[in-house]
Amino acid sequence: MTKATSAARRAAIGAACGIVFGMPLPAAAHAYDVGALHIGHPWTRPTPNGASTALGYLTVTNHGTSPDRLLGGASPVSATLTAHTMSMSGGVMRMRALPGGYPIAPGATLTLGPGADHLMFEGLKRPFKLGERIPATLRFARAGSVKVEFVVQADAPAAGEAMPHMDMK
Repeated sequence: MTKATSAARRAAIGAACGIVFGMPLPAAAHAYDVGALHIGHPWTRPTPNGASTALGYLTVTNHGTSPDRLLGGASPVSATLTAHTMSMSGGVMRMRALPGGYPIAPGATLTLGPGADHLMFEGLKRPFKLGERIPATLRFARAGSVKVEFVVQADAPAAGEAMPHMDMK
């Protein structure tokens, strides 16, 4: 192998590595435990500049024998982090704060996800960017508080899927 061929090969390998390692990686699943509760993969979506809210999603499984409640939480990147419920009425999506939080019965799993109940980051201090992790502290009635990170990942609706009108009061 000549010096020119060797240099060209190294350059090609370097370029290929740059392409592969420069690509965003899919968000790895992550989980947290507090008391008898297991918190699975907290995540949120990227937000546009100027957005004042973002939605947080996760699962919480209660492996204990006593009920608990996810009350909400706090994050240094938002004014509040609150429990919200979502309902549809006449083709209009309505979101409302849920001051008492979400009950989690023993042996049950709470799922917060798109188009359903969620945590709401309100009063964003900056946009959420794809691939970053948003620090937060979740607060539970019995288990107490636990620090988590919400992975910012894309999860767009399927092609042609319409987003319903939203009424947030």
